[in-house]
Amino acid sequence: MPKKHVVCLTAIERQQLEALIRTGNAPASTQTHARILLKADCSLDGPAWIDEAIADACQVSRPTVERVRRAFATKGLDAALYRKRWSGPSRRKLDGAGEAQLVAVACGDPPDGAGRWTLVLLADKLVALGVVDTIAPDTVRLVLKKTNLSLG
Repeated sequence: MPKKHVVCLTAIERQQLEALIRTGNAPASTQTHARILLKADCSLDGPAWIDEAIADACQVSRPTVERVRRAFATKGLDAALYRKRWSGPSRRKLDGAGEAQLVAVACGDPPDGAGRWTLVLLADKLVALGVVDTIAPDTVRLVLKKTNLSLG
């Protein structure tokens, strides 16, 4: 079966990868990805190994080889070599004032029809009060755990 993502390195890319491995200053995962690309190279100068042989030689799994090939074919050399940094939200949902409001609500009486506060009810109440736009019940749980406040 033909490969979906073929790696064809230019002479310059090949030199960059060989230099990266030769110096040994890059992280181990980056060097491994460089070795994978060099062995998967289907250009005239490349060995064009099959995925199983590359995986054995580099001591990685076959899906890792496929992932590196796909990253190179779709996003380029840098994406195939370096790990993507996490770019998710880093700010806290509840600051000190928000945590204080959560504790005050949790210490109060539960809404009509509920025997006690649940994490979902507390999260919904914080949204209704306008403390936050959205909040996950697990975030409420972590705040309550930090304050040693038990709902039970």
